Amino acid sequence: MDTNAAIGTKVKNLRTEKKLTLKQLSEESGLSVGFLSQFERGLSSIALDSLEKLSAILEVPLSELFREEAPPPSFDPVVHGVELRFTEISPRIYQSILRSTDTPSRLLPRVYTLYPFDSDEDSVELYSHEGEEFLYVLEGIVTFYLEDARYLLYPGDSIHIESTRCHNWANRTSRNAKILTVHTPNPLHPYSPAPEE
Repeated sequence: MDTNAAIGTKVKNLRTEKKLTLKQLSEESGLSVGFLSQFERGLSSIALDSLEKLSAILEVPLSELFREEAPPPSFDPVVHGVELRFTEISPRIYQSILRSTDTPSRLLPRVYTLYPFDSDEDSVELYSHEGEEFLYVLEGIVTFYLEDARYLLYPGDSIHIESTRCHNWANRTSRNAKILTVHTPNPLHPYSPAPEE
């Protein structure tokens, strides 16, 4: 945006904040409505003395109209590995969410660290919920339960299911395991798309 357009936009914003119409600003400044409309849209330049009149009417210092707005802080879409924090969700399962929890999203990607079960007698409760679920084994061996079936998944193996089917997973080995999961819809932050303009 060039300087004229930036100043014109700032004048328009200040005028709108003060609930002044173009006609009212025209009457107070002596500048035509047509000229002010073109100026606010960045289609014409303005003399310094006219700009001084506008700044007085809008009750801001003249320098304010030339001040450049600081660019908004850029959003970093990268989730950096050094920033990951694992939280306990059970004595043998820790998770880390791989995205900002402040931004609505249809997907919920997570990494889990699974510590071994104490014994083969530990029961695994199957559950179901809305949506789809993807699981990828990063390390170790994971037992995936899907209704009446049981699958052993090794590093590099993955499974993708409708989450409405009863399922669960567990580490039945004596070594730690690590998995990546992606759920949709996001159960922690329902997605709400931005309204169309």
